[in-house]
Amino acid sequence: MSVAAERKQEIITDNARQSGDTGSPEVQVAILTERIRNLTEHFKGHHKDNHSRRGLLMMVNKRRSLLDYLKKKDVERYNALIQKLGLRK
Repeated sequence: MSVAAERKQEIITDNARQSGDTGSPEVQVAILTERIRNLTEHFKGHHKDNHSRRGLLMMVNKRRSLLDYLKKKDVERYNALIQKLGLRK
């Protein structure tokens, strides 16, 4: 499940650190979060789709590693991102 181009651009502009920023951890995590939420909705109707489930697990692991990197590099940015995306308590 990919993210629509308009929605992806919206996510990028909301999370970019400067104009034209598409590669910062914040942007990558936000896009992965949107894709994970889309796949989670997909599984409500297609609970036997194990091929996509594998992709979901890979996305979750990628997001986890990006968040670990960001936490190690700048805790304030990490906390702000977690708060903004509604991840964890």
